[in-house]
Amino acid sequence: MNIAEVKQIIEALLFTASEPLASENIVKILRTKQSEEISTKDVKLLIEDLMRDYVLHGIELKEVASGYRFQVKKDFADWVSLLWEDKPPRYSRAFLETLAIIAYKQPMTRAEIEDVRGVTVSSNIMKTLQDHGWVKIVGFKEVPGKPALYATTDKFLDHFNLKTLNELPALPELMDLDKLGEQLQLDLQVEEEKKKEGGD
Repeated sequence: MNIAEVKQIIEALLFTASEPLASENIVKILRTKQSEEISTKDVKLLIEDLMRDYVLHGIELKEVASGYRFQVKKDFADWVSLLWEDKPPRYSRAFLETLAIIAYKQPMTRAEIEDVRGVTVSSNIMKTLQDHGWVKIVGFKEVPGKPALYATTDKFLDHFNLKTLNELPALPELMDLDKLGEQLQLDLQVEEEKKKEGGD
């Protein structure tokens, strides 16, 4: 199997996968069908080559926290959204504030989130965040009652096109929680449209 064929196989795998694929997973798949050894470094070089191939296309190959995926470029999300009548879900300000607080100050207990927000966080919000796979319990605080500590997940990073939390905007750049909420809502709509385009 030559390099061009391997590159095409990687492209097909990434295009078909319903979730981002890590380079290590691609290597495992490739090794099941060919005798010659292929390294993670080789795969990453071919992925970088594929990324360059798609620079002038309406879709891009993007690296996120849990691997690589094809997605619609942000510039075309509004056009793609016209394919579906269903609108992505709209989230409440309380939901978006809670998510933003956890993202920036994690890990946090529910009581600590409530201290920052100044109001009670509903059980429904915490459940929805966990159901989406964006937030999970990562431990328990060593205080009376041992409350759960919440933090964001790789799925959260993937959803917002981030490789790491370091890519979140710096806090001084955020004017207030209203603007952050609006940005999160916009990003959510774009990501929902990308998912539909990818057949999820």
